[in-house]
Amino acid sequence: MSYDARRDAESLIRGDIMNIAPYEPILPLEAVSGLSGVPVDKLIKLDGNENPYGCSPRVRRALAEYPFYHIYPDPLHREIQKPLESYVGVGREHIVAGSGSDELIDLTLRVFLEPADKVINCVPTFGMYPFSTAVCGGRTVTVPRDDAYEVDVDGVKSAIDGRTKVVFIASPNNPTGNIIQPDDLVELVKTGIIVVVDEAYYEFSGKTFAPMVPEHPNLIVLRSFSKWAGLGGLRAGYGIFPAGIAGTIRRIKIPYNVNAAAMIAIRESLADVDYLRGNVRAIIDERGRLSSLLRKQGVLEPLPSEANFILCRVVRGDAGDIKRGLEKKGIFIRYFDTPLLRNMLRISVGRPEQSDALVGALAKWEGG
Repeated sequence: MSYDARRDAESLIRGDIMNIAPYEPILPLEAVSGLSGVPVDKLIKLDGNENPYGCSPRVRRALAEYPFYHIYPDPLHREIQKPLESYVGVGREHIVAGSGSDELIDLTLRVFLEPADKVINCVPTFGMYPFSTAVCGGRTVTVPRDDAYEVDVDGVKSAIDGRTKVVFIASPNNPTGNIIQPDDLVELVKTGIIVVVDEAYYEFSGKTFAPMVPEHPNLIVLRSFSKWAGLGGLRAGYGIFPAGIAGTIRRIKIPYNVNAAAMIAIRESLADVDYLRGNVRAIIDERGRLSSLLRKQGVLEPLPSEANFILCRVVRGDAGDIKRGLEKKGIFIRYFDTPLLRNMLRISVGRPEQSDALVGALAKWEGG
């Protein structure tokens, strides 16, 4: 066959890829500063569920002193296997590190999905699940949560057919902040499809399903160092898998998926857990204080949360107007313009002075 040099290379792109809507990430500090005209050091960034206290001082020191950035990292992550095993409480044969839990979402779907296989998504929830499903050639089946944002277990079970492979459950759920009840999780595991519990915010709730993984061959738990350990910029996460699935994940991942800096940061974070747990406690305390302030003010109605953010109904004003008004003051929060989150805002829990500034800025809407 002769090669046609005039052939449009874009015609070779997978047809379904062209129809995938891009994931909408939050903006970086520099971009946010440019939009608002507020210097980076004056911004109050409460839109990304990032840790306002940053990483452990041990992480900063170790990263500065490491002499081997020119050498490829260990593809088997041996240096962090024992610390992760101790922290999680399950054997290392079940644990796989990744470049954030986002990579492990993608790898899990690569393992299980064939073209047109189905993934159940319990909305509203984290937007990476349908995005990664589409990239991996799968189809998303949407099952709305109920009015209290609890998982509709019967709805999930009714949606399962011969092409269904995976259901994602975030617990605590982003953006609603609630956890799945243990009995509901067990019901989903009994279906036999792969149940992925995303515990990116586990440390703020203290409730985990990780100990169940070794006894359930279709249960996977994903976790992140972005939130509790302040490592969002280094992309550090891990998954707890049935041993056989863990072996398959290791076989298909790219060799150096966790870079040297992230590996060091994981190691040093796990050596400084008490310090990091102190920051987690500070965030949990501030979550309660901020909820109380917002409830008393009456512009926003905060929902209960077991994460490091609070989803709020707008009682006075319009969510979009409030978001834009706050941006002019250098305060950034998350706005979801979707049917199940109509006129709602998500606020990451920051430091006390950031909460006070937010509440002060919301005073403009107090009169209704």
